[in-house]
Amino acid sequence: MPPPELLAVASNPTDEVRLTIPVIGMTCAACQVRVQRVLQKAPGVRDASVNLMTNSASVVFDPSLTDTSSLVDRIKGTGYGAELPSEARSAFEELAAQDESLASDYRSLRDRAIVSLVIAGLAMLVSMPLMSTAAHQGAPRMADPFMRWSMQILDPALREWLPWLYGISPSTLSWGLLLAATAVMVWAGRDFYVRAWKGVRHGSTDMNTLVAIGTGSAWLFSALVTVAPEFFVGRGIVPDVYYEAVIVIIAFILAGRALEARAKAHTADAVRRLAQLQPTTATVERDGVELEIAIAEVRASDVVIVVPGERIPVDGVVIDGRSSVDESMLTGEPMPVDKGTGDQVIGGTVNRAGTFRLRGTLLGTDSTLSRIVALMREAQRSRAPIQALADRVSAIFVPTVLVLAAVTFIAWYVVADDAPLVRGFVAAISVLIIACPCAMGLAVPTAVMVATGRGADAGVLIKGGESLQRLQEVDTVVFDKTGTITLGTPAVTDVIAIAGVSESEVIGTAASLERASEHPLGGAIVAEAGRRSLVLGAPDRFEALPGRGAVGAVAGQAIVVGNERLMADLSIDLSALRGAADSLFADARTPVFVARDGVAIGVIGVADRPRPEAPAAIAALIREGLSVLMLTGDTQRSAAAIGHQVGLTRVVGQLLPRDKVAEIRRLQREGHVVAMVGDGINDAPALAQADVGIALGTGTDIAIEASDVAILRGDLMVVVAAWRLARQTMRIMRQNLFWAFVYNIVGIPVAAGVLYPAFGILLSPILASAAMTMSSVSVVSNSLRLRRARLA
Repeated sequence: MPPPELLAVASNPTDEVRLTIPVIGMTCAACQVRVQRVLQKAPGVRDASVNLMTNSASVVFDPSLTDTSSLVDRIKGTGYGAELPSEARSAFEELAAQDESLASDYRSLRDRAIVSLVIAGLAMLVSMPLMSTAAHQGAPRMADPFMRWSMQILDPALREWLPWLYGISPSTLSWGLLLAATAVMVWAGRDFYVRAWKGVRHGSTDMNTLVAIGTGSAWLFSALVTVAPEFFVGRGIVPDVYYEAVIVIIAFILAGRALEARAKAHTADAVRRLAQLQPTTATVERDGVELEIAIAEVRASDVVIVVPGERIPVDGVVIDGRSSVDESMLTGEPMPVDKGTGDQVIGGTVNRAGTFRLRGTLLGTDSTLSRIVALMREAQRSRAPIQALADRVSAIFVPTVLVLAAVTFIAWYVVADDAPLVRGFVAAISVLIIACPCAMGLAVPTAVMVATGRGADAGVLIKGGESLQRLQEVDTVVFDKTGTITLGTPAVTDVIAIAGVSESEVIGTAASLERASEHPLGGAIVAEAGRRSLVLGAPDRFEALPGRGAVGAVAGQAIVVGNERLMADLSIDLSALRGAADSLFADARTPVFVARDGVAIGVIGVADRPRPEAPAAIAALIREGLSVLMLTGDTQRSAAAIGHQVGLTRVVGQLLPRDKVAEIRRLQREGHVVAMVGDGINDAPALAQADVGIALGTGTDIAIEASDVAILRGDLMVVVAAWRLARQTMRIMRQNLFWAFVYNIVGIPVAAGVLYPAFGILLSPILASAAMTMSSVSVVSNSLRLRRARLA
């Protein structure tokens, strides 16, 4: 289990500050690009990343050149709302605030959408007599397939079911629709017009501009027709109104945003599940009295009491008592871990058995769970490089659409031989509505959010969209040996005894002496004796001989445990064990000889064993088409032996940390994209040099900080899962962007009327709004498929 400080955010070597600012009112890719561009131009800002999914801006800046207030003012200057985040809020409180904001937005959008859709349905019914009247007054044949179906199927049915509706004068119906459309625009669609006006004041355009111009033009034209129908009739223009289109467009867009808001909540499900592991209260002992207090009130001096079945409230050290703790929420390991005095425990893990007391070491925002949540939220705010393509398009998209809408109107006005003004007007509105760039803004960040959550479920912390994209491009994976491919601790692998002596006797004799030793090899021998349930004696005398072994006495017998050099110094004959020792050495195992009363009785092989899953993980990476090799500071013989056991043929030993960096640079010069997997302090330079650094969570905090991907459990199969997740995420991103672009490439010409000459098809604004809404919802839904991605 990694120590609590393992997930600490790396300190910035400069005086730069990273700040996340909530941004209010962004609705599309153009909004995102505009805010980001303004922030990037601010003095002292090194990097700015704006995320439409989280409605936030992440800014890295030099506080000597700018301050937080000026950054907020710059955002407000673009027409969007912004506020400084609370410094006192923890990652859990930020997540709760975001959830409440999403829930509030969803409820508001849902309620306005439902009311608007009901009014839209009534408006469509009321409009049928008007469309029927317009048809008799010489209006052109319905070119929209949906509207044509309505006239052919619904109109006769309504005449039969609601004959009284057709008895109401067209003027009365028009005035009623005018009031209904105005009410929907002012109440349900108010945000479109307010934000569009703010954009105009600040010299910018976005999705709200397109919706406001489209619906506003339709309303204005219809209102003029309602107030002065004779003016249009006298000029040969059919006095048709489009109130139902205004209402339906607003209703569909609001319904789409409500579905987006609901889907957005699911993209953060994994983070939310982690946050829910944090207990809300803790039982502490103060002045001999037990008190139940809020988790935020726990102080470092408090003694915290944890009973069976309870989640541990804070990170800390056990000061008395014993128990077994389920740490699977972090490590993924199903077996509980025994804890006793002096052992570390992590807040959020579950106490399974006994009661114990602990003293908190990391509280509040410093806790392991809080740091994991903070790291994931930061990753979800990040941007993948592929997003730049959508940003470049979005920057010019809305102005281009406005021009295309104008060209569409002119073309229809010039070319159409039947009601050119009306046809041009309707086609231009359809172009404006269908082109809203929501899908482009959601294509990448939704995939990043869902992928980072899915990764956390699998035991992977991916530090953002850039890391995801780079990981997918990797073609070469470099592993460290000790602590990465191997377990990092020596263990007994072989026990060879001379004739007449049992293996248990050899192990028991050596372990009885080594009980007094602090050497790792001695600890491995004692652990093996425990595994075999051997009864050990107590040493009467013990002396450690550094670099050679140990000598002493157990139950009156002289015992020697050590290497060949020690045995030679004491003139102990090893001829009976020579072959076995040479075989152990050839397999990169350390031979430890055991002698009793001056006679060698056996040899014990000790080695750092490969992780059980290492062969399967390496084989899986090779099957995926990746090149895999191992770099280590150990001897070439030892490296080759471990490589053979795990299925690696490319191994390089006897490397210093700088040599590992040089080897990775060589691979990069050859054109390879390299991922480095390591766990130790000496791996940090190589992790930083690699295109993608992957740190095992069982390693050090320095290695974690230098990495792009953190594996929370000591399982190399999670490395395979991380690469597969990155590959699937990039596939989803490309699908999202492809369909977002194709949708506009196909949709805009169709809305403009390109199919009309050949097929007589022309989209109404109603169908255009439905198509635009579904494009955004489809992008979010496609990203949510990553929650079920198969990584094994």
